[in-house]
Amino acid sequence: MPRVCALLAPGLEEVECLSVVDILRRGGVETELVSVSGERVVTGSHRIAIVTDRLLEEVDPAGYDLIFLPGGVPGVPNLEANPAVKTMLLEQARAGRRIGAICAAPSILGHYGLLSGKRFTCYPGWQEGINDAEWTGEGVVSSGRISTSRGLGFALDFGLELLRLLMGEESFQKVRKGIQHPGTI
Repeated sequence: MPRVCALLAPGLEEVECLSVVDILRRGGVETELVSVSGERVVTGSHRIAIVTDRLLEEVDPAGYDLIFLPGGVPGVPNLEANPAVKTMLLEQARAGRRIGAICAAPSILGHYGLLSGKRFTCYPGWQEGINDAEWTGEGVVSSGRISTSRGLGFALDFGLELLRLLMGEESFQKVRKGIQHPGTI
């Protein structure tokens, strides 16, 4: 069974995070909420407290098939400021494992050089300064081992794309139909 690590920092966009995690768990993907703040409870940008499964210092970064970065401000700057997150992402990329990021979070990947030569999307404006990659403005983009999404309005589609990549078409279609996604009814 694939394993996913969702990295949560104070100020994250709660719905972007939890929608993606919900879709993955419905599809049978073992998905852990991991706090990067040293505290088990992480409060999002809309003052919703989320109880995480683990702290970053408790996980083996090599044990995940995909690392997922939710967006939100100041969540994204808080993720990027954490040196352990940078180390984890760079090692994930070096090992050829997947990375997913939504909203403002793809900017982190751009700053670390992980989008170089790839197509990507993010919340408009957060692509500024990422000159060695192609910003598409699409809702969801997968390019190589990196998947990105534009923002909250595409969170379910992004979760479904990650599920399709990790579990295949059958699981993707089953969950898509089960949640009454447009086009399935």
